[in-house]
Amino acid sequence: MTVRLTTLDNGLRIVTEDMPGLKSASAGIWVMAGGRHERPEQNGIAHFLEHMAFKGTSRRSALQIAEEIEDVGGYINAYTSREMTAYYARVLQSDVGMALDVIGDIVLNPAFNEADIETERHVILQEIGQALDTPDDIVFDWLQEVSYPDQPFGRTILGPAERVSAFSAADLRGFVAERYSPAEMILSAAGAVDHDAIVAQAQAMFGGLKSAPPLGFELARFAGTERREVKDLEQVHFAMAFDGPGYRDPDVHAAQVYATAMGGGMSSRLFQKIREERGLCYSIFAQAGAYEDAGQITLYAGTSGEEIDDLMTLTMDEMKRAADDMSDAEVARARAQIKAGMLMGLESPSSRAERIARLLAIYGRVPDVEEVVAKIDAVSTADVRRFGAGLTQAGSALALYGPVEAAPGLEAMRLRLRG
Repeated sequence: MTVRLTTLDNGLRIVTEDMPGLKSASAGIWVMAGGRHERPEQNGIAHFLEHMAFKGTSRRSALQIAEEIEDVGGYINAYTSREMTAYYARVLQSDVGMALDVIGDIVLNPAFNEADIETERHVILQEIGQALDTPDDIVFDWLQEVSYPDQPFGRTILGPAERVSAFSAADLRGFVAERYSPAEMILSAAGAVDHDAIVAQAQAMFGGLKSAPPLGFELARFAGTERREVKDLEQVHFAMAFDGPGYRDPDVHAAQVYATAMGGGMSSRLFQKIREERGLCYSIFAQAGAYEDAGQITLYAGTSGEEIDDLMTLTMDEMKRAADDMSDAEVARARAQIKAGMLMGLESPSSRAERIARLLAIYGRVPDVEEVVAKIDAVSTADVRRFGAGLTQAGSALALYGPVEAAPGLEAMRLRLRG
């Protein structure tokens, strides 16, 4: 498999990865314009803009966008994250050019019809309401807010209802003008792709855009606090975060191995101790999340109001113990899980296209898969223990939702972990 990169004169980057033997491809535009790039009064606008992507352009109606892709059996979608917004399609090899033309049209020529804005506004408000009614979703939004209070990185991607209710076509156009410059865009494609043909098409579509220096963003500062929301639910939803390494930090792979060993599957410490031995919950997990300049180790579990104290204190005890006795077998198993998950996922051209776009955005290059595997393999038991010991002193944040009266507070959890 070959990764090729070309940069147009205006700064737009085109990256492709040919996957021999495939008859399909995934292609799209990744824009460095996510939740963290919004000013306070814009919170939610990147996501709103993503919703408007398929509502029509100056050349195509919403129905024409859908029909053009689906007439050839393709699939088109978009998403918004904290760091980027993506518009992408999966099609057969012969339809890559058509798919890129549709995606380029969506990005360059959105119609922003007033009636469509009102319709989609209502859809997003329903989405916000649905999130508020889903405890194991909303608790993570709250955890992000208390991990990075009063910062773009901590604000919800959906935005507050009052902001969404007020966005206008002028606001959407303004955000596009600010953030959708060619230097902030990556055209990524993987599968059965012809790099030179895609570059020629990108030049025709995007070459006329004026170059502009990237605007940058506010760096994330972990400043953990606590949020407790009392509600008459069957369970307490417990989520806790620890300040962790970003993608550029040498410890990012040690963090992934640690989180996987602690709560990445049925063999993990937290699952075995808290669910299998004690029966305190149905679901418990740990994960490592990494971004360009920040990262988190996140824990989640749900249990009854009567047992939340035991669950939380046992979790801290297991974290403290792991810093001293994490075994070679646990580390080897976690490394194998991470590698297998990554390699299995990369059998899809959609995953490949997303991977090369994301890594190019972070590092300015695309590391080989073999390079990443070697770094995972290089994580030792001593590295994982050292990382775990560092978490006992790291910044932390806590979000609780449900019958939380018996739950310990953040300071009590910090003391338990450090004591």
